Amino acid sequence: RHAAADLGRDIQHDNFQKEYLAVIHGTPEAENGVFRDYLRRDRSKKKTFAVSGPEKGAQEAALEYNVLARADGLTLVRIKLLTGRTHQIRSQFSSRGMPLWGDRKYGAADDGPIALWSNRLCFPHPLTAENLDFTAPPPAEAPWTLFEEKLWR
Repeated sequence: RHAAADLGRDIQHDNFQKEYLAVIHGTPEAENGVFRDYLRRDRSKKKTFAVSGPEKGAQEAALEYNVLARADGLTLVRIKLLTGRTHQIRSQFSSRGMPLWGDRKYGAADDGPIALWSNRLCFPHPLTAENLDFTAPPPAEAPWTLFEEKLWR
């Protein structure tokens, strides 16, 4: 119980880091940057939309991204969420014309699982404060196999 409370506190104070990998269609204008949007969740459509500004039900959303590689019109990006909104990564990239590979709900036409992978988790141990750092490679299947494994290590 105490460990769970400590982890919750770490998440609130940005001591808990989670990084994602995604394969997107197209490529961002810059090699790295921050996307800032207002997102509104449409529960009936089970979808999140970027809206032009503050409005009822919209929440601020931000993420950092870094381009890691390009192949066959696709781009591999590393993502760090600065906020945590439902479908945030999917919505923010799709709203810029760069849907995630396999994400039919947000505009991609590919068959296969959505190319979004929780790659790294880092947080202090709740009792010892030792920094714990875990990584997991994406599966050895399309579209991940278009890119070199060393990119996500």
